[in-house]
Amino acid sequence: MYAITGVTGHVGSAAARTLRAANQPIRTVARDPSKGDVVADFADTSALTKAFDGCDGAFVLLPTVPPFTEAAHHELSASIADAVRASSLRHVVLLSSWGADLPAGTGPVRWLYHLENLLRDTGATVTAIRAPHFQEKVETVLEAATGAGVYPVFGDSADVPVPMVATRDIGEAVANALVSPPAASEIVVLEAPSYTERQVADALGEQLGRPLSVVTIPRPGWLGALTAAAVPEQLAEELVALYAADADGRLLPRGDRRVRCTTGITATLREVTG
Repeated sequence: MYAITGVTGHVGSAAARTLRAANQPIRTVARDPSKGDVVADFADTSALTKAFDGCDGAFVLLPTVPPFTEAAHHELSASIADAVRASSLRHVVLLSSWGADLPAGTGPVRWLYHLENLLRDTGATVTAIRAPHFQEKVETVLEAATGAGVYPVFGDSADVPVPMVATRDIGEAVANALVSPPAASEIVVLEAPSYTERQVADALGEQLGRPLSVVTIPRPGWLGALTAAAVPEQLAEELVALYAADADGRLLPRGDRRVRCTTGITATLREVTG
């Protein structure tokens, strides 16, 4: 039996679908009783422990939650780790990120560094799956694209290719890791096709049936652009740090082994816009 958290999100739902397709028994975990087999919140250690009890493995992630502070996410991480320790779990798969090897200077990714290490101290075998950019991040610009026909890019250039992974591929990697656990804790780095933001904008425009105007936002304007879009200031500051780490080349694919993901951007955009 495998416990799947985050089942209402892209990765958790993809992992659940993959496991079900392979006839593997799963226990979905959600805050809404209508969305999962059991009800638990990451902050509720007792409920999460019960959700994990009796399972051979579990998939966990670290959501970004208000008030978007380090203290709040360290509390959440401690709750997850305590539940893993208190339950009978032998193996836990964590959705992590490129750059999670760094303790600071990466915005919210540094919280994953902290959680990776907390989980390793639980005694369970840990598979940390470090992913690059999600292809589905395009969802954050859909309103601007469908409304004003604009594709905003946080950077000085829209022509730098970066790896972008489809969440369906991440979910498959999660499912494979759960079914075939390693003998010892490991870090799995996901590799994916690379695209420039301009290529993504062109592909999105094709799906929408209209050309999109790519607008780059230089670094000095990042914080103002985010807060103008109603992003809370604390979260906006964290995102600026993340964007800076990415632009400066600090989010690198470091790990024990690599898994190549192959889903292309067109297939993902077709789903996102469908």
